[in-house]
Amino acid sequence: MSQLPPVASAPGDITDNDKLLAALAYFFTPIVPVIILLVDTMKVRPYQKYHAMNALGLCVALILYSLVVCICAIPLSFVGIGICMFPLVFLVWIPVIYYTIIAYAKPAYFEIPVITQFMKHLGWLAI
Repeated sequence: MSQLPPVASAPGDITDNDKLLAALAYFFTPIVPVIILLVDTMKVRPYQKYHAMNALGLCVALILYSLVVCICAIPLSFVGIGICMFPLVFLVWIPVIYYTIIAYAKPAYFEIPVITQFMKHLGWLAI
C-alpha cells in the first residue's frame, strides 16, 4: 500500500484563484507553470510559485520516464512485443491527475516524492 506524500499546512491567505492556478499548473504543464513564473502578479504568490516549480519538476521527470519507455520499446518492437509497452507511456497521466486534484482540493504545500526533495536540495524550490 502506498503512502500519501507528506503535507505541510498551508497559510490562510490562499485564494480560490491560487488553488485554480496551482491545479492548472499540474494539468497543463509546462505552459501554465511558465506563465505563472513569468507574470509578476502571479509569481509573488507563494502558493502559485511553489506549485508551478513543483509541476515543472514533475513534467521533466515524466518526460524522462516517457523517453525511457520509448527507447526500451524500440528494440522490443523487432521481437514483436514492443507494442505492449506503448500503454506504459499513458501512465504519466496518473500522477498528473492526482496532483491536480490534490493542489485544488487540499490547499497545502505537499511534496512529490524524490522530485520535491531534489529541487529543494538544489535551491530551486522553497516554501
